[in-house]
Amino acid sequence: MPPAFPANWRNDAHAKVTGRTKYTDDLKFPRLLHAVPVYADEVHARLRAVETAAAAAAPGVVRVLTARDVPGANRVGQIIADFRIFADDKIRYHGDVVAVVVAETRDQAIHAGRLVRVDTVPLAAVLDPEVALRDEVLVHEERGTNLINTHRVRRGDPEAGFREAAFVIEHDFRTPFIEHAYLEPEVAVAVPRPDGVFEIHGSMQHPFSTRRFVAACLGCPLPQVEVVGTPMGGGFGGKDDTAAIVCARTALAARLLGRPVKTMYQRGWSIRESYKRHPYRVHYRMGVSAAGLITAVECRIVADGGAYCSVTPWVTWRSTVQCCGPYVVPHVHCDTLGVYTNNVVTGAMRGFGSPQMNFVVEQMVEIAAARAGLSGIEFRRRNMVRQGSVTITGQRLDNHTVSMGEVLEAVLKEIDYERKLSRCSHGHSDAAEFYGIGLAMSYRGVSLGAEGVDLCAAILNVQADGTVVLDLGVHENGQGAESAMVILCAGELGLEPDQVRCQRASTSTIPDSGTTVASRGTIMGGGAVVLAARELKRKLAAAVAETLRCAPAEVRFGDGRLHGAAGASLSFLEAVQAVWRQRERPHACAVFRAPSVSWDEETGQGDAYFTWVYGCQAVELAVHKQTGKVRLLGAVAAHDVGRAINPGMVAGQFYGGMVMGLGYALHEEVKLKDGRITNTNLNTYRLPRATDVPEMTALIIENPDPASPSGAKSIGEPTNEIMAPAVANALFHATGRRHFSLPMRPAPPWPEPASTEGAP
Repeated sequence: MPPAFPANWRNDAHAKVTGRTKYTDDLKFPRLLHAVPVYADEVHARLRAVETAAAAAAPGVVRVLTARDVPGANRVGQIIADFRIFADDKIRYHGDVVAVVVAETRDQAIHAGRLVRVDTVPLAAVLDPEVALRDEVLVHEERGTNLINTHRVRRGDPEAGFREAAFVIEHDFRTPFIEHAYLEPEVAVAVPRPDGVFEIHGSMQHPFSTRRFVAACLGCPLPQVEVVGTPMGGGFGGKDDTAAIVCARTALAARLLGRPVKTMYQRGWSIRESYKRHPYRVHYRMGVSAAGLITAVECRIVADGGAYCSVTPWVTWRSTVQCCGPYVVPHVHCDTLGVYTNNVVTGAMRGFGSPQMNFVVEQMVEIAAARAGLSGIEFRRRNMVRQGSVTITGQRLDNHTVSMGEVLEAVLKEIDYERKLSRCSHGHSDAAEFYGIGLAMSYRGVSLGAEGVDLCAAILNVQADGTVVLDLGVHENGQGAESAMVILCAGELGLEPDQVRCQRASTSTIPDSGTTVASRGTIMGGGAVVLAARELKRKLAAAVAETLRCAPAEVRFGDGRLHGAAGASLSFLEAVQAVWRQRERPHACAVFRAPSVSWDEETGQGDAYFTWVYGCQAVELAVHKQTGKVRLLGAVAAHDVGRAINPGMVAGQFYGGMVMGLGYALHEEVKLKDGRITNTNLNTYRLPRATDVPEMTALIIENPDPASPSGAKSIGEPTNEIMAPAVANALFHATGRRHFSLPMRPAPPWPEPASTEGAP
């Protein structure tokens, strides 16, 4: 039997609710200097000079840094090294930093920053990704094209599939730029140590990519930079490239001045400079047979990558792999293009290319169902993946439990979907509001898949008093990853969670285990922890098996003891002491390597991910007939998480993801005018309020995954990625109107009740 886990436990709860947790801005060091960024009010311009003399002479200013002060590489990147630490040859978007002012106080640095003058030659800006594809104006001349990347899926013969179809539907969809809106803006502290190492603290999601960016900028070996894991106030995918570059600029100042330096961003700087969720333009064509089966799909996806590559190729790859949602489609032709523009940079955000495509697919499915004379539920049942199904990339789903039907049925039952569907207004009601209910479902590839090397390390070190110190390569983003790891470790060893301490790791204490993205924290980090705990158990069992009168494999761990034959047992501490007496170390290190995957970039075929998760969400709402105001009445989500390590934290991931998805559906949009963001604060960027959020129900489905040592899979992103299409379908059932762009803002006049499904 697997070990039992606490229902709701966090190792950091007390410190956070009492305000004792030290975030990066809380850190204080002697002789600390303060750095602030300086921008130019240009979107695309040739950079001739950055004049810093007046700023450098301002009170309190110690130095003003520009690109010419960078001793190493000024250009960095996860995939393509095109992101500028400082703008050098050109301004490519309104968030490019031209200088950093370092002063004794932050206020002095901010004041002096206004004195920096930038000499530029304005260039024509390309702000439309379709126009950018013509390459008439190049964002990066050295590349010779604005095309960042392409991906494709080629399966079967789509034209034959369309000929077999009883009907073909096609629509165009658009999604906007979205801000991550983490409460803690970018912040970094760099400390030059006596041993020549630069110690970096910061609000970042991946200490190791931060170390690479910092070392590249400083032109020093990687061991000369130590990035220390620091509590962070939210990320949602947004604290990688930008946060690492902020750390690099801060480290450069610390190196040149020999003093600790802190950079703490204002909200306006953060929104202006940081990368966003990609806006998508999607043309989607679907063929459906008389029996209500999808015969073919053809789609073209254009993603606005903004001024720099960031992780656009990885984001758009996931969109490509999942471009047909959780449905069996025999004939598929998909082309995906990532494109440079002079807009704000785009990169990783919770869902990573899935929210955009689920908004498309789950509406197309319902439009097709109505044309076929079927309910949306029946259409899904006929087309969804099942055990042994083959995906559009040729992957057979037979190595784990395919629970698509299970999560769908759970939601239908919990919200009483089919009865409520019959009450929908469809644009006609004698009451003041229209009523609607809608749902969406998805499958999602777990972890990185063919996007990158996927492994994670964990180290366990038992102390002389029998307590355990855990080092882990997965970074804690504030979501409770450390707690899950402690629970897994304690459960395997038969200890209480408070007997295990998760040590805040640094890049000098644990191998690089990849970034905390792609909902991989629990499955990858937890896998490493479980393997390390099992290795430690083998050591302990071998040391005490003779005393317990059994074979090492027969030793059982539980209740803080090791149990053998005929009631013989030892305390965990006694077993540890036995290991020491045998001159062994009660220590273990393990690496969990994700099972192999495969990918053919030319055809878009292969086993893209080693396992998948399945989810379904429904929402019911009311729309005011006179104003179009949407009132959310309730939402239900069911997701197969593999195994819930901490059900309380799992439920929290449900609720947080659902609220973010509701914001994507109805409220949020980064607005740009001529390439400049106009809503650069949270009072003008419309996030969901508490009064916007309905009662939410989380249905945790568990089918432990055989590829995961802990049995757990993922939940961080799936609940976020299908709220928008569920809301879109509910709005249609309420008003009779489809919405093909986000955010959705229904308004009268309403279409006639007999209007055709899917008409704009």
